[in-house]
Amino acid sequence: MSQQSAETLNDIIQYRRSVKTGLFKPNESIPDEVIQQALINATWAPNHGKTEPWYFIVYTGEGIKKLCDFQAELYKSESGDKFNEAKYQKLKEDYQKASHVIAICMKREGFSKIPEIEDMCAVACAVQNLALSLHAYGYGGYWTTGGITYYASAKSFFDLGEQDRLMGFYLCGVPLSMPAASQRKPLADKVNWVTG
Repeated sequence: MSQQSAETLNDIIQYRRSVKTGLFKPNESIPDEVIQQALINATWAPNHGKTEPWYFIVYTGEGIKKLCDFQAELYKSESGDKFNEAKYQKLKEDYQKASHVIAICMKREGFSKIPEIEDMCAVACAVQNLALSLHAYGYGGYWTTGGITYYASAKSFFDLGEQDRLMGFYLCGVPLSMPAASQRKPLADKVNWVTG
């Protein structure tokens, strides 16, 4: 890798930001080819035992509406006394502001020899590749674990088995602007070099 390539990579990593739906340009879409390339890059994440535990479902157009309707109704049926109308409406509407919604799943059927935490980490690495790729193309998004992510009853909608997990959704869009840079604690607070 050249010095210029390394500097470009540093910039991509350090300037990537989570871009929420309120900062997406209305009625503008990311080309499907960019999403496809970002997903290809996601599949190059490290993974123990070459299990490749990631599984992505991409929703666009009416597919997003179908997803929104499903999650809102599942929330309504499972919330009981804790039902909140504002949350219900948000589940029905918020994802529809995105160009693409990607369900982030972990498939483990047949891979029980690998500890679950390691497969989860592999999926997280894949999502990081996805996020960095979208940023490199000038697009934005964010990973959310809200809504129905942890509902066991949601699994069948996403074709997930008992050992599999829904790990959230990556909402992608064309940003109106990038959020301001956030601060990080000094590296010295988080790293200890042992030299002898």
